Amino acid sequence: MLYLRSALVLLWFVVVTIVMNVGALPALLLPARVTLAAADLWGRLVLFGLKWIAGLGFEVRGSLKDTRVIVAAKHFSMWETIALLSLLPSPAIVLKRSLLHIPLYGWYCRKMRMIGIDRASGAKAIRALHAQAVRALDEGRPIVIFPEGTRKVPGDPPDYKPGVAALYARLGVPCVPLAHNSGLFWTGRFLRRPGTVIVEFLEPIPPGLSRREFLALLEARTEEATERLLAEGRRRQLRG
Repeated sequence: MLYLRSALVLLWFVVVTIVMNVGALPALLLPARVTLAAADLWGRLVLFGLKWIAGLGFEVRGSLKDTRVIVAAKHFSMWETIALLSLLPSPAIVLKRSLLHIPLYGWYCRKMRMIGIDRASGAKAIRALHAQAVRALDEGRPIVIFPEGTRKVPGDPPDYKPGVAALYARLGVPCVPLAHNSGLFWTGRFLRRPGTVIVEFLEPIPPGLSRREFLALLEARTEEATERLLAEGRRRQLRG
């Protein structure tokens, strides 16, 4: 049954994505807010399918009190990249610049002014990231960044990159760590296990800390909360 439901979820995802990609093409000629609204709808439709086909829902704890912030999110799976489009107000997500060259997907990301960076560019990438992030904050949009730069598997040792600290120091705005346990349910490229993804907005880290202090605090808060949510998720699975 797990494999059948996972296959049906994949089919739902493909159909919804094709329909939305084609149907939203006129939005590319309209203001960016129209494309952002279409992305929000796409995210909600995918989450709807996960809930009603695979039995995978979600629970949100805490909230974003201000939009002029950096949201530093743990990255386990594609689930959070989908969900954050609907959980946050018009987020500007930091992603690999190469993704902007993908037909349709890249067109929409450009129109939504997602923040593409070339990690191999070093200091130049940080300057470009800063310029795009300032514009997004001026528009009242939260900046979303995955501090470890790539997806992890629950239990992997943390590997927080200095880029998030550089962005924090340059922007001078609070950083909200975001912990979750999606890695228990969205596993690999195919399996979607039933349960509840718990997403938690943690206490904001105020601006003004040194880069080293900030990175240490971000890692400590995020990892502690992530381990707690993973443990809670496993207990629920056992009761399940």
